[in-house]
Amino acid sequence: MKIIDAHAHVVQYIAGTGSQGELRACGGGRAVYATGESFPMIPPEIGEYDATPEALLKVMDAHHVEKAVLLQGNYFGFQNLYTYEAMQKYPDRFTGAATYDPFCGEKERIREHLFGELGFKIIKFEVSNGSGLMSYHPTVDLDGDLMHDVYSHAAKNGLTFVIDIGRPRNNCWQVDALRQAVLRYPEMKFVICHLLAPQLEDDDLLKRSLEKLALPNVWFDIAALCLNSKPETYPYPTARKYVRYGLDIAGSDRLMWGSDMPSAMTRDSYQHFIEFVSGNEMVSEEEKQKIFYDNAAGVYF
Repeated sequence: MKIIDAHAHVVQYIAGTGSQGELRACGGGRAVYATGESFPMIPPEIGEYDATPEALLKVMDAHHVEKAVLLQGNYFGFQNLYTYEAMQKYPDRFTGAATYDPFCGEKERIREHLFGELGFKIIKFEVSNGSGLMSYHPTVDLDGDLMHDVYSHAAKNGLTFVIDIGRPRNNCWQVDALRQAVLRYPEMKFVICHLLAPQLEDDDLLKRSLEKLALPNVWFDIAALCLNSKPETYPYPTARKYVRYGLDIAGSDRLMWGSDMPSAMTRDSYQHFIEFVSGNEMVSEEEKQKIFYDNAAGVYF
């Protein structure tokens, strides 16, 4: 079966910002926040301080993954230039997203450089309150003026809009506001990360939220979905069930597989991330083909 990894990251330097301040590498694949909290961030098979395009390709080739979509976020710190360089060096293997902070005073110049001069066709926004926009800014209304400036610019420039709204029950998880925003830009493709990041026993909440966002211009990636159901481990029965909900409510042409490597690989293997879908008896072979390849090929490539 052909595979596209629809959610991965290259990392030149760990330079993140989150609710615990700056995040920096401290050796051995670990990183440390300004609060002093330290944790594993990059697995040994990827690197000690970085995640190069070549390291990702080694993992991809070992698992017969044809292409990957390089996304961005505050967790590692913005990697716009490094992502662009990976795309230029390996155009048959990578496409990628750019990002920016909408509070920047020179955001117009930033946008012109990223989407005009460099020519990025995908934008990724992480707004979570742990390591996204709302982790170091006040709560942002996803249907408010600030974000509509971001959406409208993306729509005018024909960008695909990828958004991570964090986890349920946090100020960033604004399903109703996101629905209203999506409805205002029917010509733009939206991709929502992590199938909305449901936790254990979020069955009803996930179903209601998927029903609100099952719109003609919305897709979902399922990267790290299985890791949100901790303390469950492989084969991740809850995450397998949530994939079925996504297929039933959003449709088989709306879900895309992703790994969220490298950080997700500090908690489980790339192979298990594949097998939690490939071995899911609730998903047909035709649906698996769409999840693993066809849908991402249509949205991103």
